[in-house]
Amino acid sequence: MVNNEYYHIFSRSIGGYVIFNNKFEFERMSDLINILRHKSFNYQFSQFKRLSKDDQADTLKKFDSENELFVDIVAYCLMPTHFHLILRQVSDHGITKYIAKLLNSYSKFFNIIHKRSGPLWAGRFKNIRIVSDEQLLHLTRYIHLNPCSANLAKNAEDWKYSSYNEYLLKFDSSFCNFKPVIDLSPECYKNFINDRKDYQQQISLIKHLFFEDYSG
Repeated sequence: MVNNEYYHIFSRSIGGYVIFNNKFEFERMSDLINILRHKSFNYQFSQFKRLSKDDQADTLKKFDSENELFVDIVAYCLMPTHFHLILRQVSDHGITKYIAKLLNSYSKFFNIIHKRSGPLWAGRFKNIRIVSDEQLLHLTRYIHLNPCSANLAKNAEDWKYSSYNEYLLKFDSSFCNFKPVIDLSPECYKNFINDRKDYQQQISLIKHLFFEDYSG
């Protein structure tokens, strides 16, 4: 993968196994998505989470320079059996290194919690290079509407385990770096999303832009 290019990253659990069962597990993965993009992050997760919120923020801020990141995160969505990410590779082999750390870290956590062993993910993660700004914009909509398409949420903003509410600027802090490539106000972006609430019926029209031999 090429530095400064954008990629759609997708990984599914083995056998469609439910790997995010509750708020605790969804939030664990969200936290890992954020912190593991920092190349110099050397805490145990439990050690890091024992820090105060201010100390956590200060610790991550120390690493938030270009040469201290594997990737920039543009968008994400966690689903019960899989996840989607849009990433910009920042450093050489950054996506591969980042995803390896992400999958391994969550697998160890999940296997301990559920007293299981063995692989959690269905083979190597999938990656699709994004070739245009239009493709990237539509892909963020596809990702943010995933929970609606799967009947997990009535509205995209109701799903707490995606970057959509960051795009609407509902949080004081955000770890997704989308502003350089998404040139829409929160109101315009929300309209852009809601204009395609029936996306599941229409996905076949543009699905070839996002996928090769997998679906999600």
